[in-house]
Amino acid sequence: MHATTAYLETHSQDPFFNLAFEEYVLRNRTEGDYLILWQNDRTIVVGQNQNTEAEINRSFVEQHGLRVVRRMTGGGAVYHDLGNLNYSFITDAGDAEKLSIETFTRPVVKALADLGLQAEASGRNDILVNGKKVSGTAQRMAGGRILHHGTLLFDSDMEMVSGALRVDPSKFQSKSAKSVRSRVVNIRSALQKEMDLPAFWDYLKTALAGSGFCQTQLSAEELEAVEVLCREKYATWEWNYGRSPKFDLTNKARFPGGGLEVGLHVENGRITDIAFFGDFLAVSPLDDLKEALRGCVFRRAEVQALLEGFPMRELFGGITEAEVLDTIFYAGDA
Repeated sequence: MHATTAYLETHSQDPFFNLAFEEYVLRNRTEGDYLILWQNDRTIVVGQNQNTEAEINRSFVEQHGLRVVRRMTGGGAVYHDLGNLNYSFITDAGDAEKLSIETFTRPVVKALADLGLQAEASGRNDILVNGKKVSGTAQRMAGGRILHHGTLLFDSDMEMVSGALRVDPSKFQSKSAKSVRSRVVNIRSALQKEMDLPAFWDYLKTALAGSGFCQTQLSAEELEAVEVLCREKYATWEWNYGRSPKFDLTNKARFPGGGLEVGLHVENGRITDIAFFGDFLAVSPLDDLKEALRGCVFRRAEVQALLEGFPMRELFGGITEAEVLDTIFYAGDA
């Protein structure tokens, strides 16, 4: 990390614009450390590899006029409103193997602890206060840079948090909204001294940026490029929902590293199409792997040999090569 951290704000509550802004900075501001704080108004944000329709409560979304957008990082679906504050760190990836999620959650945990909260990092990608989740995090690498971002539940509407998402019964003991609410807490309710969100935002930007805090902004030309990316990618049905073809073979499993669902078309003993869905913590897109698998003989040994040429940890997070193979070929046997 560098001595100076450049601080940016999106000046928008539009989820399509905000995610385009974040991606633009990752890909185009290629030197130095960046911190972005931002908010989306009443939005469901799904992970890059999730099947959107399977994650959202469609009738609830339409009834409440929620927007739905796909982000460029892995992990699970989350609900955002103006009681939620999002943060993004962007820096050099360097040795990606050494750059763990914990590298980035540490300053967030410290910032919360300095407010007198009992904060800790937990599990794959969560930050807890008093044993309950206040933040989920995810990462993405591109061009030698890494994006780490997370949510911070400060004063969100818990009824909306639990109503907007469709709960996977394999993830919780109970499918009820109560099981979601019992796992999460608002930071504001845990504070011993009253603080509103603007004050929390002001505190956080200096707490996370450190002594090298430097406020900056994108140029007019850069903002126009963000608008183009917003229109052509993040605001499109193709990106946010995509066409989910009916596969001949499907299977899903849950592992310590997350949930994985595989859909397959197989013709004449060869894979003609394959898709991976799940909340695993990918930091790179799966496009090249899916393309390589098209035409591969549908036998475990052949698929395994092909997988060995790919960075599985970047593509599937904590889900192992053996677990990916088990899921594909259990699907084949089903």
